[in-house]
Amino acid sequence: MLDIMCKNAREASFVLGNTDSAKRNEALEAMACALVARCDEIIVANELDIKRARENNMSEAMLDRLTLTSARINAIAASVRKVIALPDPLENSEKFTRPNGLKITKKRVPFGVIAIIYEARPNVTADAAALCVKSGNAVILRGGKEAIDSNLKIAEVLSDALFGIGLPKDCVAVIPDTSRETANRLMKMKGSIDLLIPRGGKSLIRSVVENATVPVIETGAGNCHVFIDESADIEKAIEIIDNAKRQRPSVCNAAESLLVHEKIASKILPLVKARLDNVILRGCEKTAEIIDCERATDEDFFTEYNDYILSVKVVGSVCEAVEHINIHGTGHSEAIITENSENAEYFCSRIDAAAVYVNASTRFTDGEEFGFGAEIGISTQKMHARGPMGLPEMTTYKYVIEGNGQIR
Repeated sequence: MLDIMCKNAREASFVLGNTDSAKRNEALEAMACALVARCDEIIVANELDIKRARENNMSEAMLDRLTLTSARINAIAASVRKVIALPDPLENSEKFTRPNGLKITKKRVPFGVIAIIYEARPNVTADAAALCVKSGNAVILRGGKEAIDSNLKIAEVLSDALFGIGLPKDCVAVIPDTSRETANRLMKMKGSIDLLIPRGGKSLIRSVVENATVPVIETGAGNCHVFIDESADIEKAIEIIDNAKRQRPSVCNAAESLLVHEKIASKILPLVKARLDNVILRGCEKTAEIIDCERATDEDFFTEYNDYILSVKVVGSVCEAVEHINIHGTGHSEAIITENSENAEYFCSRIDAAAVYVNASTRFTDGEEFGFGAEIGISTQKMHARGPMGLPEMTTYKYVIEGNGQIR
């Protein structure tokens, strides 16, 4: 099955990759219209996933991540339409001429076939399809078992829309088999898959990075920190940590750990506890002396909870905060709340992460919020893509050289 899907996707990529911008934008509009028109079908499929998830005692935070409503589907369609308005990444090229008369063009081109392995977020199916179609790539999607009915139905809707305007249905495909064996096989299909992107928790990403023979962009794991410096505006700090932790705790840009300067800890920690009244706080020894909380283990400070749980540590300086974050973080998003410009500069220059914030919530690390449109993921590696991956990161390049008989 997987061999056939890859073969079909490769053939589809040759067609899609040679369409012009107008055709690919037409495809995106058809996809957006189909999502709205067939919303009820998608919700019925999603309800099957929700039923299974409840039977398996999925947490409320993860259920929220899985759930599709009419409003959310319309929002997904709106995100697809926003991609239409973005610049075509395949139109970017650089031209120069060598002294020997050779005319060289560095031309942006699609990767070809992109595979994405992801977990219980069915909106990823549409987001990934939109970015891949816009950038001329065919995409093979392997979601988790939690969202399989939703993913299959969304892919069906999108594929039918593509077919309706004369493009191959196999430009977008979802693997129906969610077994680990199929995922492992997909990771090793070098020559059939040009790029593999994992989206999900730390264990999924580690498995892909360690086992894949296909080129991989590492994404997603978000052990994000908020550090409240001694000079922080208290009201601002409380609002930011509340938003970063509770606005949507199941996503990768939510805060998982709070660091507080010791000179402000006795004042702000009781306010944090009162504000985050439905969040379990796991604190260090100094934190436990100030507020009633669970005691944190060292493992807690490495943990991406994706839930209403927050580790808390009291630190003596911005230097100690930076050291702690660089040891325990995942290179995703880190924030400092401070009114001291020198401390802000120190934090920004020394934190090793894709996104570093001063006096703002980590929840803004997102392709939509950065103005990139729907994103394929948040890259935490340091190759050609880092942070929210938009359209430019979905392309590679080739050189076209024009001559007039030159030889070397």
